[in-house]
Amino acid sequence: MAQVAVVIPAYNAAATLEGTLASVRDQTLTDWELVVVDDGSIDGTAELVRGWSDRDPRIQLLQCSNGGVSRARNTGVAATSAPLIAFLDADDLWRPAKLAAHVAQFAAHTQLGVAFSRVAFLRADGQPTGVISSARLHRLRPQHFLEENPTCTTSSWVVRRCVFNSVGGFTVGMQYSEDLEWLFRASLQPGWEIEGLKAPLTGYRTQEGGLSADLERMEDGWQALMDRARTIAPDVVARHGAHAEAVHLRYLARRAIRLQQPARRVWGFLSRSLRCSPWLPLQEPRRTLLTIAAALLVSLRERLTRLRRGVAGPRLRS
Repeated sequence: MAQVAVVIPAYNAAATLEGTLASVRDQTLTDWELVVVDDGSIDGTAELVRGWSDRDPRIQLLQCSNGGVSRARNTGVAATSAPLIAFLDADDLWRPAKLAAHVAQFAAHTQLGVAFSRVAFLRADGQPTGVISSARLHRLRPQHFLEENPTCTTSSWVVRRCVFNSVGGFTVGMQYSEDLEWLFRASLQPGWEIEGLKAPLTGYRTQEGGLSADLERMEDGWQALMDRARTIAPDVVARHGAHAEAVHLRYLARRAIRLQQPARRVWGFLSRSLRCSPWLPLQEPRRTLLTIAAALLVSLRERLTRLRRGVAGPRLRS
């Protein structure tokens, strides 16, 4: 039996999957099994995976009708048997030491249920942006998964199979927050911990045209997460819901800035955040004040642009 099962859900991923598979092939730990779940692709995804499978018996292809990423991940887990499960999206990349580092982490920490690493953000072409995730790595509690995603992406996770079986699979039909909803349930499991490694062992490819660029759908996904959380652990939501909403809206404000959205949209998210938790600048001063400063710069830049346009506008003939 392999030490680690790698599960890759793929939908029309032929353009990026080659590099993703290569990053698994290049792992210093070689005792792994890998399943690509082709979720109804209509490009060359299946043919690409068959080529890899012909050359490497550790790799298998499963094909199914399109049912979404949650169902694809669950299908992949069910098709494997290794005691550790690593998830990897079809456009993300791993550093060569990724699996070896996590296997050692689990060996040293018997109460570890879910491991992850810091994430290096990549451009759409796979080149590094120089930005590394900075969320908390230790002492993670259920409320933290209602705010932001400390793990950034499922591509950074390695999970004990017994924990996955106990928590249950990803909730089919959820979008955007299906990973946080699973982590929220996992964090409620007694006796298990969720811990991160400081090293950026996962490369996360940012796709500005994807779901993470659609702020309305992101907020809708978070609301669906909170609805689920209220049925699972209403006491946690009652105590931490307002703060969680404030932090999430602050995140959307930062995201709007990165997407170069208009100032009114940035301030819309930010003002709602501060209404949810007026004490946020005192509770989390660095991130909150930096977000406010960035929002002010967006407003100033828009005002200067309007002034320049006014100065350079059409002149009346004498």
